[in-house]
Amino acid sequence: MTDRDDLLKLVLDLAVVRGRVTLSSGQVADWYVDLRRLTLHHAGAPLVGRVLLDLVADWDFDAVGGLTLGADPVASAMLHAAAARGTGRKLDAFVVRKSDKAHGLQRRIEGPDVAGRRVLAVEDTSTTGGSVLTAVEALREAGAEVVGVAVIVDRGAEKAVRAAGLSYRSAFSLADLGQ
Repeated sequence: MTDRDDLLKLVLDLAVVRGRVTLSSGQVADWYVDLRRLTLHHAGAPLVGRVLLDLVADWDFDAVGGLTLGADPVASAMLHAAAARGTGRKLDAFVVRKSDKAHGLQRRIEGPDVAGRRVLAVEDTSTTGGSVLTAVEALREAGAEVVGVAVIVDRGAEKAVRAAGLSYRSAFSLADLGQ
């Protein structure tokens, strides 16, 4: 089995939850993919990092992150996976706040500076693309060049992200989850 196969098994075992829920987009669904159960899991996080690095291996970027909270463990997993590969690739991670911070350094984007850098915007799962596109807007305002968007599970955001002029990839689609 491949890392992708192992990751899909964990997504199905740990993250797919049946029951009526309201998504961050405001849409109502009869099932939910709680990927924090996967991205913060001892076996899931390393797989997330490796699978997403493989997914975007042909894209040139040196920092990864997105809107807090869904993107944070994804970016961290990718940072650690890149370091563990021993190829010498240096990948930084960053966190995009939902709004400007009112104290301290008052930064909207935490971590290494993204100005002038090629970055990848990530999310655990995306239905409308709203969260990741909010992150992209903040990254562009901070002077970053966003090379694309990658998510673990696409619930329908691809069209909106591509309409915004961005490349988009997902490790899994709803069809992969049997939906």
